[in-house]
Amino acid sequence: MSAPTQVLFDAPGPRTRRLNTTLSVVSVLVLLGLLAFIGWKFQDAGQLDAAKWAPFSYAVIQRTLLAGMWATIKVAIVATVLALVVGVAFALLRLAPQRAISLPSTIVLEIFRGVPVLLLIFATFLLFGNDIGSFWSVVIGLTLYNGMVIAEIMRAGILAVPTGQREAAMSIGLRGSQTMRLVLMPQAVRAMMPTLIAQVVVLLKDSALGFIVTYQDLLYQVNAIGRSYNNLLPTFIVGAVLFIIINMVVAGLARYLEKRMSRKTAASTGPAKGED
Repeated sequence: MSAPTQVLFDAPGPRTRRLNTTLSVVSVLVLLGLLAFIGWKFQDAGQLDAAKWAPFSYAVIQRTLLAGMWATIKVAIVATVLALVVGVAFALLRLAPQRAISLPSTIVLEIFRGVPVLLLIFATFLLFGNDIGSFWSVVIGLTLYNGMVIAEIMRAGILAVPTGQREAAMSIGLRGSQTMRLVLMPQAVRAMMPTLIAQVVVLLKDSALGFIVTYQDLLYQVNAIGRSYNNLLPTFIVGAVLFIIINMVVAGLARYLEKRMSRKTAASTGPAKGED
């Protein structure tokens, strides 16, 4: 006897399909109309003139944009690594059984998580900018904010691991630190990977705030080029495209890493060879 099937939703009828098709066509037409209106406004303002876009064919402009991209990527890489370290450390401190450790950690976390990242970058630059420069001012600001957010992500992931995992690890003689390092943390990282990736993308976009402390990242170079050639709008469009490309590359690498970890997890939890 076959198992009963459960219908989660009814298949749309002819009337619903026609309605969905009509709405899709209308949405596409509205989107095309909006794009045409934006293009007309650009043309009317002279922003689509060839002279406005000609500077991007200059080698010096291309090198300047590439230098800005590298500056953005560099600050994002360093801040990501440090934010992950800070995040894991504060997640473990918040989970400490001793209240003398967890309470101060919680207070520090809530303070830095509640302050806008722009203020953290600006305050760091005002206090220590003469000694550490704009690069480290941006890195420290991004690390303090995103590290605290990552700490909450990691803490939630660790707490989401079934309690039986901890009990099983303790029953075979693992100490608390070994249980956390070998059992709980790997499972939490795999479970929280999509959220961690999303936070890394947020960090990458927040790195553009380094412009406020004169860090010569992509946004700084885009603004300088636009003001020099009086073509701010085309230059910012090019800058937006470059930011989108960087984010797409990061998202692609993240998807690859997530799939690789999923395959590794499936291989480690699959049936043993020769098992029926």
